[in-house]
Amino acid sequence: MVVSVAATGAGTDAEPVTSTFFASRYVRDPLPRYRMPERSIPREAAYQIINDELMLDGNPRLNLASFVSTWMEPECDKLIMGSINKNYVDMDEYPVTTELQNRCVNMIAHLFNAPIKEDETAVGVGTVGSSEAIMLAGLAFKRTWQNKRKEQGKPYDKPNIVTGANVQVCWEKFARYFEVELKEVKLSEGYYVMDPVKAVEMVDENTICVAAILGSTLTGEFEDVKQLNDLLTEKNKETGWDVPIHVDAASGGFIAPFLYPELVWDFRLPLVKSINVSGHKYGLVYAGVGWVIWRSKEDLPEELIFHINYLGTDQPTFTLNFSKGSSQIIAQYYQLIRLGFEGYKNIMENCMENAAILREGIAATGRFDILSKDAGVPLVAFSLKDSSRFSVFDISENLRRFGWIVPAYTMPADAEHVAVLRVVIREDFSRSFSERLVNDVLKILRELDARATHAVRVASATAAQSGDGGVVARKSVLEIEREVAARWRDAVNKKKTGPC
Repeated sequence: MVVSVAATGAGTDAEPVTSTFFASRYVRDPLPRYRMPERSIPREAAYQIINDELMLDGNPRLNLASFVSTWMEPECDKLIMGSINKNYVDMDEYPVTTELQNRCVNMIAHLFNAPIKEDETAVGVGTVGSSEAIMLAGLAFKRTWQNKRKEQGKPYDKPNIVTGANVQVCWEKFARYFEVELKEVKLSEGYYVMDPVKAVEMVDENTICVAAILGSTLTGEFEDVKQLNDLLTEKNKETGWDVPIHVDAASGGFIAPFLYPELVWDFRLPLVKSINVSGHKYGLVYAGVGWVIWRSKEDLPEELIFHINYLGTDQPTFTLNFSKGSSQIIAQYYQLIRLGFEGYKNIMENCMENAAILREGIAATGRFDILSKDAGVPLVAFSLKDSSRFSVFDISENLRRFGWIVPAYTMPADAEHVAVLRVVIREDFSRSFSERLVNDVLKILRELDARATHAVRVASATAAQSGDGGVVARKSVLEIEREVAARWRDAVNKKKTGPC
């Protein structure tokens, strides 16, 4: 057993250390926390020290905040470990890995109904996630727009992109990093996705694309890409512009083709020029893989593709980083051929059924409004009907006592006063988990009710003693929700670290 205690050396400015000893067997001296130790330690001790610290992490299976896959079959785990030392970028040294990536790109492109001829291959690339995929797609749109503006002799220094306020933070990163104005369609209470009509109204000659979300991070809802395509087509005809659409299908790209094949959202719509999807979400792979697919070669400017030859042969590359592991690419290929269309469909149906069971259980408490829709990404987003006694943030904090990690957050502009809890249903979230979670929520509600009642009694007694006649001023639910949201925004802004 490794015993670890936090300690500091003599003096107030001493380096923080972790005093670690393996029952006095291996390590007798404290280990510095932020500097490399001077001496080596046995591998068993290093393993035990780190393993013991990691025990304090949350359980990934109970992390209901994340869309990222936390379970894969043992056979795939073996493939991952067997290829963990392969650098994907060395295409000449690992040609089979490169071929597997190309197969994945083509499979996903066909899944998204890309107009690929028999003698053609799909245009796309594997990434470390949808954030990188969105950066690449955004760069392609920006460069295409700039090239057209240069040909027309028009200014090309003020590009913008139109999205909903519900987009993931990676869109804000793209806009800030690559100097593109982000024009957001504000939300409203009860409508938490981008309004296509308002989005098209915001489009101008400097718009490089409109981004639609297939599976909102907030509620799991699919935005109406077809209506957006139709409205934007009309505007393009009226103005002579050629504003395209990108679909951020990070969460929904591996759901819609299997559960909603009649839903037209992909390359069947002529203005959709690129689509990204996260392999590590409902593509069912561990964290570290995403995909971006372009409609055709013409939609990816050639000048963005670099060619290198110092690894053995001419190799095209279009990524933000260079070296990366091959394991997740191989894992994605495993899932695609192992599960096939039938397997993915069965898993997604099962996730939706488990989401429905959880939704029914949460609704049956009578204490929550369900904000997520029946169709979309399998998740349940819900808010308290009455936040005058306690908030969803109190529930989120108390759920950690039972091991559950359930995020509480406020909606974006202009619905900041709405605070919600969200539970993401992944492949490894079973019906028994749903039942257990509902029972734990009920326990917490009873506890918080009891605390709130006690607090009111104390406040009433205090008011009576002060001569106020026991009258306690009550604020409206909306006032309380806004105050809670403001406090939590301040708390988040003061944090130096934390999940993004």
